[in-house]
Amino acid sequence: MKRMFRNLTLLASIGMTLCSFTAPANATQDTLRFGVAAEPYPPFLVKTPTGQFTGFEPDLIRALCEQMKAECEIKEVSWDGIIPALIANKFDVLFNSMGISPERQKVIAFSRPYYETTGIFVAAKDVNLTLTPEGLAGKSIGVQGSTTNAEFIRTAYGKTSDIRIYNTQDDCNADLLAGRIDVMFLDKLGDIEFLKSQDGLAYEEKGTGSVKMDPLQYGLGVGAGMRKGDTALKTRIDEALTQLHASGKYTQISQKYFPIDLWPQ
Repeated sequence: MKRMFRNLTLLASIGMTLCSFTAPANATQDTLRFGVAAEPYPPFLVKTPTGQFTGFEPDLIRALCEQMKAECEIKEVSWDGIIPALIANKFDVLFNSMGISPERQKVIAFSRPYYETTGIFVAAKDVNLTLTPEGLAGKSIGVQGSTTNAEFIRTAYGKTSDIRIYNTQDDCNADLLAGRIDVMFLDKLGDIEFLKSQDGLAYEEKGTGSVKMDPLQYGLGVGAGMRKGDTALKTRIDEALTQLHASGKYTQISQKYFPIDLWPQ
């Protein structure tokens, strides 16, 4: 997922654009402010020309608020500033495909995971690749910045390959299509829209590569982020997620966008 690693140095600076907001969070408030990134990430998050948010996560946000009998506000924030914005109380819940990691858990609290994913290489169907650091030596690998995927690729392949970092996944996709990179590495769930598009028909998943992915990076799943002091809100979100899955509503939303139920096993 998109968005699986966050450099903690960014906590010192807040760069974002936000609409006006309501009072700080508490466990029983009527309005909850959910923060999402301004950058599109289909099918998880898309902003329509009329300014409406659609996709798996906006639908899940609305279902959560209905379950909790709370009003929803969705706030748009730059991805690079999304954790600082949460800490600065610009919104209450970070709900944007953020991977749970030990480093992030030092700074913010997370709900129970609401989906899991891993990274995967994608390249043209007619390109044969050996997905080892040696096999990709000299090759250019594109990856979205400020993600778990970017951290993994830098660590595992950075000594042998040309790592290209992109602000958005769309920018990375465009350079792959234009032949400016040899292969890209992204969320396995995030490649679905690209591969089924007309442009993506000539491309395919190549695999996860030979380097074992750190389970602390990929194995903890994706959760909703909250300020550490908002313990009652965390309990409320956890309970609502569990209830949505038990009722079948989560599965209904998941299967609207994906061929599988994303609920963590």
